[in-house]
Amino acid sequence: MKINFKQIFKSGDIFIWFTGMGLGISLIMISGLLVLILVNGKNYFWPSELVELTLPDGRKQMGEIIAREPVPLTNLPDSLKDAEINRIQMKIGNRDLYGFDFIWLDEREIRSTTTPSYAAAIERFEFGNFYGYINQILVEGEVKVQGEKEVYQNLERYLDYVSGVKSEIQSVEKSEIGKLNYEIEKLRLEIKKIEYYIKDPKESELKISEIQKEIDLLNNNYAYLRTKVDSLNGLISRYSIYCTDASGTGRTLPLSSVVRVYHPNLMSFDEQILFLFAKVGEFIFDEPRESNTEGGVFPAIFGTVMMVLLMSIAVVPFGVLAALYIREYAKQGPLVRLVRIAVNNLAGVPSIVFGVFGLGFFIYFVGGTIDELFYPERLPNPTWGTCGILWASLTLSLLTMPVVIVATEEALATIPRGVREAALALGSTKWQVIRRVVLPAATPGILTGLILAMARAAGEVAPLMITGVVKLAPSLPFDTIFPFFHLDRKFMHLGFHIYDVGFQSPNVEAAMPMVYTTTLLLILIVILLNITAMVIRAKLRRKYKTATF
Repeated sequence: MKINFKQIFKSGDIFIWFTGMGLGISLIMISGLLVLILVNGKNYFWPSELVELTLPDGRKQMGEIIAREPVPLTNLPDSLKDAEINRIQMKIGNRDLYGFDFIWLDEREIRSTTTPSYAAAIERFEFGNFYGYINQILVEGEVKVQGEKEVYQNLERYLDYVSGVKSEIQSVEKSEIGKLNYEIEKLRLEIKKIEYYIKDPKESELKISEIQKEIDLLNNNYAYLRTKVDSLNGLISRYSIYCTDASGTGRTLPLSSVVRVYHPNLMSFDEQILFLFAKVGEFIFDEPRESNTEGGVFPAIFGTVMMVLLMSIAVVPFGVLAALYIREYAKQGPLVRLVRIAVNNLAGVPSIVFGVFGLGFFIYFVGGTIDELFYPERLPNPTWGTCGILWASLTLSLLTMPVVIVATEEALATIPRGVREAALALGSTKWQVIRRVVLPAATPGILTGLILAMARAAGEVAPLMITGVVKLAPSLPFDTIFPFFHLDRKFMHLGFHIYDVGFQSPNVEAAMPMVYTTTLLLILIVILLNITAMVIRAKLRRKYKTATF
């Protein structure tokens, strides 16, 4: 049977198959990437078995086996280059004892391997994990519980008590003391405002004295709360544990420095699943610690989502209005064609250029002008003339504006001319036709542009590094203090968090699981935002789908 290639190409079916094949390959590659991320990041959530290795000189090492690989041939003598010799990477923790977290061991150097039942992994706020044995529970230096088995049975209630007191301390410091500090700072700025605007010494002195009385009262409340916090800190400082590593070196750890204690070699599958959910919850809802290599990423999640939403609120109205004017109102000619060319070229401008523009225009010019006009008493400390989430969002809105304009124009072009003419024939004005007929029908296409803009904005990092994102934000852009949304504050971002932890961390190997898990989370958030927009688009498309269209 003779195959007519000319007919096949002419029908176009082969190109449909090529497109499907390309889509399938892309899906396979994306799925492979997600699997790779999951495999490399699982150690952050799953309780790995603790092994104790005995070395030829009698020393012992305890920790988690992270990887196994062949020994590089350059490290072997010629007589062993044909042999299959492996080495293992082991996370030994105990950075305060050893100064490092990971070691490589040649398997030939390992005499024996055991998995001690009561080997404990102690997650700490500083110095990473401690791997070893918990021998004693101490209260004010006196031994209350002794023996590894007894400690295993009783430690949880001591940890729960200390954790409860720490939660109370955190609540007092963040809510009550935080609000007092905010009120005191606001009154202090009010004094500066009076000194700046009121030139009459007697009047200003009278008002300042009244404000100072309020500040003194707040300071008294602050002193009381500080005393309460110090008392609670004194309570939990009484509790500690005495631990030894595999070689017997001892260390006393305050329970206040411990995040959690678990014995992975004793955990059942159900307990491992509960541990997994606990770690996932911590990762999503807690703040980072240990130079962002441990803890959670909630501030980065919040900053990323809030920035994308602010960007969407800014880019859609201006992008749609620009496309409406170009398509519906502007007289088509060389100038409009030049504008279209400029818009298309803007889509190819490097993102860092937009960042520099945002720094110069939004922060230095707009923000600096706002400070000079409305906050002169706060200068030279800037209020709006510094990096913040608002300026970062507006910078990204400029970055994604061409995408929205082009998508909106394409959506407007798909509306049949007969629909416009029919509406005009019924007596509608041009604006009524656009508002009630054209825009609703073009909304699915506009949302397509918004989806593309959101996907790009969520992953951008370069412009944010100079317009508002920081390594660690002390407070979120949203809280319970009026006006609730503080758009002048700096913020954290998942993309920058990945860069910072992966390339700027002092302990890169320990940070790698965090890099993979944060990458997966960023991908999931982008997918979730896009799915939300696509669901809305699908509903609108069904609503406005008629035989005419």
